[in-house]
Amino acid sequence: MSRRTEADERSGDRHVTKLKTYFWPMVGLCAVAFSIWLLYNELRGISLEDLGDSLAAIPAHRWLLAAASSALAYAALAGYDHIALTHLGRRVPFGFITLCSFTTYALSHNIGGSVLSGAVIRYRAYASQGLSAQEVGVLVALCSFTFALGAVMLTAFLLIIEPQVFDNFLDFLPVSATRLSGFVILLLVALYVFGSWLRLRPLKLGKFAIHYPRLPIVARQLLIAPVELIGAAGIIYFALPEVGNPGFLVVLGVFVVSFSAALISHAPGGLGVLEIVFLAGLSQMDPVAVLAALLVFRLFYLIVPLAFALVIVLFFERAQFGRS
Repeated sequence: MSRRTEADERSGDRHVTKLKTYFWPMVGLCAVAFSIWLLYNELRGISLEDLGDSLAAIPAHRWLLAAASSALAYAALAGYDHIALTHLGRRVPFGFITLCSFTTYALSHNIGGSVLSGAVIRYRAYASQGLSAQEVGVLVALCSFTFALGAVMLTAFLLIIEPQVFDNFLDFLPVSATRLSGFVILLLVALYVFGSWLRLRPLKLGKFAIHYPRLPIVARQLLIAPVELIGAAGIIYFALPEVGNPGFLVVLGVFVVSFSAALISHAPGGLGVLEIVFLAGLSQMDPVAVLAALLVFRLFYLIVPLAFALVIVLFFERAQFGRS
């Protein structure tokens, strides 16, 4: 009887594992399907010729600025890994960290489920440098927290400086779009800094124990965390036409909301989710111009990095095979 019970328990565990494996991909696919349906209804009056004209109308210098913004975003993402490894006290060659970070984000942004896919890719890379699975888990958690910290800080500053940026999202935001909300959010960030200063007990998540980073590391988080979002938003800002452009702060605010929604949806590349939220946030602009800017974003932030990342993975795996 006990053997049957143990067998049933193992079978149940396998079913739960399979369910967890397929759950988020299914969520992502559903999010993509629903968003594409909404996007179709929003853009069915737009022709490919109009879209091509909008892309052709972007001046050459703004293409260059969009490309530079993408480079800034990926440089900041590499900073996330540098910060996490400093926290872990592990020394890994600077170039390896930068290439690993670039490859991880380029692949995970396109695959979807960035936390899970990023963890798998990082483990494959950092295990070759002697990091354990637990250390890679802490690294992934700290990188994710650093991104969240940047999004929270930018949201707080935008609420204080220009709260009307979020007027089109009032029904979806977890807080009211007021300056007071911004100050409250900054207070929460200050509590995190204060906890690091006091060296409070680590946060335990199952087998993992995440310790408060030291103050110098927290200072680097506060400095680098917003830069990635600023750079990524800059791609879209420079690709938008100057006529009717609402300004960088508005574009940044809309980007923070839309990019966060795309990540939460687990949709590969945020396909459809990013577009529908961005069109809602910039409803006063010509949707053709907005869609063209988002195509430029996908080119510089997703497609080009993905092409380079696949080449890097190919050389890495070839080198690993040669050592075995």
